[in-house]
Amino acid sequence: MKPMENIQVVARGEGWLCIEKSAGISVHNEPGHDILSLLAAQLFPPGASRSLLQPVHRLDKETSGLLLLATTPDMVTHLSALFAKGEVQKKYLALVHGTFDMEKETVSIWDTPLSKEAGGRNHPAGKGKKVTAITQYKLLEQSPHYALLEIELFTGRKHQIRRHAKLAGHPITGDDRYGSLRSIQFLKENCNYHRLGLHAFELSFQACFPNCQSSSPIVVTSDIIPLEMKTLLQQDL
Repeated sequence: MKPMENIQVVARGEGWLCIEKSAGISVHNEPGHDILSLLAAQLFPPGASRSLLQPVHRLDKETSGLLLLATTPDMVTHLSALFAKGEVQKKYLALVHGTFDMEKETVSIWDTPLSKEAGGRNHPAGKGKKVTAITQYKLLEQSPHYALLEIELFTGRKHQIRRHAKLAGHPITGDDRYGSLRSIQFLKENCNYHRLGLHAFELSFQACFPNCQSSSPIVVTSDIIPLEMKTLLQQDL
């Protein structure tokens, strides 16, 4: 993890802020070491009054990118409701194994139903009742062995992108839950690649309430494209 002062606040508004989260750090499950603890220490020096910092959506520990937080109780309620209703547009960059027989910028979907609980390497769809899961992907670039995709989520199942990618035969690089252990070891030893190839790079949401139907949504875009992901794709060309 980078020093605390390097946690980047990408955008902020009345009642909310959006930060860049590094891969490999938990949002709130490791008090004193998670992103909320470190951000609070960065924003509120000792002795200063502290305001609310409440994440309003999930971002896996292994995933990097944009994390939206509310800083007032009213905004917690508002933004949480938007996510629950699917009214926040979320886009990711995913570096996956394999190549696609399609032109760049072509859009397609993965729509295999998934269980609400996370699956695993041998059962990525999960066990028990399956529910609708829709993941849209667009091919941005590919090399002989890897492809960079732009992903947009239309449902919010746990590990949805990672599970759909695995089911499609294109597991995300570095995914130690759903990917091949052999490929993970190869990437570490031969490519100095030590992360999950998934980065949350764009959020679009309505920050005003309660009656703001005519207002333009706020679009926040990540300033960072992870270097390891770019390097692996370029090395393979």
